Amino acid sequence: MALNTPVCDFGWQAVDFELEDTTGSRHTLDSLRGPNGLLLMFICNHCPYVKAIIDRICRDAREVQALGIGVAAIMSNDPSEYPEDSLENMQQLARQRNFSFPYLCDTTQNVARSYAAVCTPDFFGFNGRLELQYRGRLDASGRLPAATDARRELLEAMRTVAETGQGPREQVASIGCSIKWRA
Repeated sequence: MALNTPVCDFGWQAVDFELEDTTGSRHTLDSLRGPNGLLLMFICNHCPYVKAIIDRICRDAREVQALGIGVAAIMSNDPSEYPEDSLENMQQLARQRNFSFPYLCDTTQNVARSYAAVCTPDFFGFNGRLELQYRGRLDASGRLPAATDARRELLEAMRTVAETGQGPREQVASIGCSIKWRA
C-alpha cells in the first residue's frame, strides 16, 4: 500500500542520532550536516518507488552537497522480513550506484520513529540551524520515473534552503512504500 508523507512541520528541530553506515563508519547529526543544512532520506533497497528514482536521488544528492548541504540516506526496514534490505545488499547498492553520501542502517528503527518517517522515500530537508524546511517529494515520479524533464522539486527546495534558510511554502508530499516495522 502506498503512503504519502505528512506536510512539512516548518521549524521542527532535527533529532540527534548515531548510526553506522555501510562501511562501518559511525555518523551523528552533527557530523552529517553541512554549513547550509542537511538532507536526510529514508530509503531502502526493495521499494519500487525508490528503485524508480535511485539514479535521480544520486544525481540530486551530488548537486545538493555542492550547495553546502550534508546528505545521508537511512534504511530503517526490518531486513529479517525484507532480505533485499540487508546490510550486504545495502553495501552492494551503495557501491553499484556510487553513493556520494553515507547509507546508514537504523537497526533499532529508533531514528525512523523519532523522525516520524512513514515511507520510502521520505525526504527531510533542514536548514543550517537544523530546522525542518522541506518534507516533499523528489519529483513527480511514482512507481515509475517521471519524464526526464520533470521539475526537480527536492533540488529546487534545497537550493532555496541553502540560499535563504527557508523552504518553499508549497510542497507536494512524497509517496512510497510503508516503513517495514518490526513486530
